[in-house]
Amino acid sequence: MRILGAAVLVMESLLMGFAILIAKDDHAALALTIGSLISFLLFINAGLMKTMRGWIIGTVLQIAMIAYGSVVPMMYFMGALFGGLWVCAFFIGRKGEAIRAALIAERDTGKDGQQGSASSK
Repeated sequence: MRILGAAVLVMESLLMGFAILIAKDDHAALALTIGSLISFLLFINAGLMKTMRGWIIGTVLQIAMIAYGSVVPMMYFMGALFGGLWVCAFFIGRKGEAIRAALIAERDTGKDGQQGSASSK
């Protein structure tokens, strides 16, 4: 869950960088500054994905990225696309982490059983 979410945020940060390049000729400095701030926060938030707070901040940044479509209209589409990836990262990541935890528990149980049989011989 954490790895998928961080990957989506880093890719969005790069996408915002390209959106800023598109907007630089036609828009004021404020629009570029806001875009740069969103890009920076997306990149920094990738490191906060260990906690639920990172997911909440990431969701707010998803909305900000879609709202940047008012500056670069293609960002409406790209923001919605990455928003879908964000939702998939959350749900598929949770399922993957549950499977991983079950495999680790099974492996640890198997090691305990092998140690017990070796000491009984």
